[in-house]
Amino acid sequence: MTDSPYHSGYVALVGRPNVGKSTLLNRLIGQKVAITSHKPQTTRHRILGIQTRKDGQIIYIDTPGIHDRGGQALNRYLNRAAHSALQEVDLALFVVQAGMWNREDEMVLKAIKQAGIPTIAVVNKIDTVRPREALLPYLAELGQRHDFLEVVPVSAKDGTQVETLETVLLKYLPVGEAIFPEDQLTDRPERFFAAEILREQIIRRYHEELPYAVTVEIERFEEKDGRYVIGAVIWVERDSQRGILLGRQGQAMKEAASAARRNMEEFFQTRVHLDVWIKVKKSWSSDETSLAQLGYSD
Repeated sequence: MTDSPYHSGYVALVGRPNVGKSTLLNRLIGQKVAITSHKPQTTRHRILGIQTRKDGQIIYIDTPGIHDRGGQALNRYLNRAAHSALQEVDLALFVVQAGMWNREDEMVLKAIKQAGIPTIAVVNKIDTVRPREALLPYLAELGQRHDFLEVVPVSAKDGTQVETLETVLLKYLPVGEAIFPEDQLTDRPERFFAAEILREQIIRRYHEELPYAVTVEIERFEEKDGRYVIGAVIWVERDSQRGILLGRQGQAMKEAASAARRNMEEFFQTRVHLDVWIKVKKSWSSDETSLAQLGYSD
């Protein structure tokens, strides 16, 4: 009896904002590599998550949500990042939210059809549907929208059916050797995760509008005296936003930075000294040059 062939390949997670793509990525690879929040457009960069199994290696690409919620340069960059991922992978996971379908879901499906890429539909957040049988008409309707390889209901939050999803998608990937070393989880450097961890705290702590005018740049990242010394700049677009971030006597920012430092220590498994500055770069999210300078580059 021969062993089953080893499969490996690239898989893009695509969907509209806030359907749980990043939560699903973290669940699939068993470690947090993508920041999450309940607010749309939390993911701004394509993030590689590498899962190595005995029977294959799956390289997931988490993408920003495809959306029509604004025409700024940042919005255009996010959509380009998601669309271009579909040109570079073997398989797409089209993530939708159980029981919901809107024009942005339709936009994503249109992009999938235009790319002509084999696709598995992943119906996330099934834990929110009660009774579970109420999901059946939605699954049937989704199956009629496109010739999906399979439709797999999951809950990224509690892990329901996630292992089943892994097994399903692996069989559709090409036969081939592992592309990355088995102990590698991502292609992103540590300073990228430092910036994302701090941005996650800002997204979660401040009101709805402010996080979209905020980005984080790491100006210093070095190992010194057995700890990481990190200097971070939080860029905003207006002086008033700087005041909101600081809070009364700077207390709000102190709390956010302290929480980010603790999360960094847990992520990097070492002590962290974190310095944070807030600076203003007017209308950075509307300017292509500023975006490129801040790391939003194709």
